[in-house]
Amino acid sequence: MNQYPNLKLQALAIGSLPHDNVDDAMNLVKKDFYNIPFFPQLANVSKNEDMIIQFLEGLPSFLPYNFENFSIDSESEKFFEDLEIFFADYEEIIENPNSEIIEKYSISENFSSAFPKFEQLIKETKPMYAKGQIVGPFTLSTTIVDKDGKCAIYDDTLREIIVKLLSLKVLWQIKHIKKANAGTVPIIFMDEPSLSQLGTSAYLTVSEKEVVGMLSEICEVIKANGGICAIHCCGKCDWTIPIKVGVDIINFDAYAFAQNLCIYSSEIKEFLLNGGKLAWGVVPTLDSAALDKINISDLISIFDDSVKYLTNKGVDEKLIIDNSLITSSCGAGSLTVNLAEKAMDLVCELSNELKKRF
Repeated sequence: MNQYPNLKLQALAIGSLPHDNVDDAMNLVKKDFYNIPFFPQLANVSKNEDMIIQFLEGLPSFLPYNFENFSIDSESEKFFEDLEIFFADYEEIIENPNSEIIEKYSISENFSSAFPKFEQLIKETKPMYAKGQIVGPFTLSTTIVDKDGKCAIYDDTLREIIVKLLSLKVLWQIKHIKKANAGTVPIIFMDEPSLSQLGTSAYLTVSEKEVVGMLSEICEVIKANGGICAIHCCGKCDWTIPIKVGVDIINFDAYAFAQNLCIYSSEIKEFLLNGGKLAWGVVPTLDSAALDKINISDLISIFDDSVKYLTNKGVDEKLIIDNSLITSSCGAGSLTVNLAEKAMDLVCELSNELKKRF
C-alpha cells in the first residue's frame, strides 16, 4: 500500500532557520520548499521562537518570567484555577474542533513571526501539502520542571497537561492551514530529539509504554483531523517506538545514523508495506564543517549507501524509494545564514535529482 504517492522524494524542511529577518526566511521557504512550505522557527527574531518556548502559550500558570528555567508552580492556587479552565476548554475543542476557543491556544505572532506569512503563502500557491510542527511531548516534559526542579514527565498531571496543550497546538495549525486552502493536507511533525535518550540512565524510570501513549494521543488527533503525522529524531533511536505510535513519516539523521535504522529492518519493512514513509535527513546540518565541503554528488552517494543498508537486509529498493522523502539531518537554526541557505538549497537539489533518476 502506498499512501500519498505524490510525496515520493519530495523535499521537506525541519523546523528552524538562523535568519533574523522573517521575509528573508520566507523567501528561502518559497524558493526551496514550494511543494511543501513550512513555517520556520526563527529564534534570532525572538527567543519566543525557540522550539521549546514556542509552544508554551496557554500552559496553565506558565508565566513569561518562567521561560528562563522552564519551571511551573503546580501547587499554587492560580494553577488549579487555570487547570480547571484549561480542561474545560480542551473538552469543548475536542468535541468541536471549529470552536473559536481554539484561538486561546494559538501560536501568536509574538511566538511565530513566520506563521502569518506561511498562511498567506498557502493562500497564494495552494500547495498539495504544508508542514507544521510541535515540540514532541517527551522532549517538552523532560525540559519543563516543577518548583522543586523535578521533570514534568514524572508528574501525571503535568504530563497530561503537556500532551493536551500540544494537541491543541496541532489542532490550531491544522485549522489555519485548512482555512488558508481547504485542499492542502497538513503534515505535522513532532520534534523529539530527546527520544534518543529513552532507556538511558537519564530516564531509566520512564517506561516506553508511557512515551508511546503520549505520542499516540497527539498522533491520533493529527490523523482524526485530516493531517499526516510525522516524527523527527536526530539521534540514535529505537525506531520501533514511532512505529508503535502509528506515525505516517519517520524522519532521521541519515547522514550520521543510517546504519542505526537497519537494525530494525524487519519492522521498517512492515512499516513501509503498511504505507509508512521514511524522510532521509541526508544534508548534514549538525556538522557545519561537513556541510561547508559537501556537494550534490556526495549527497547522492550518501543516499545510495544509506538505502543499501536496508536493501542488504532484504527490504525492496522500490518499496523504499516510493516511500522516501528528503530532508536535512536536523534544523538549521544553529548555522550561519549562508550555510543554512546552502543546506536548504541542497535538500531541494537532491530531491530534484533523485526524482529525475527514479
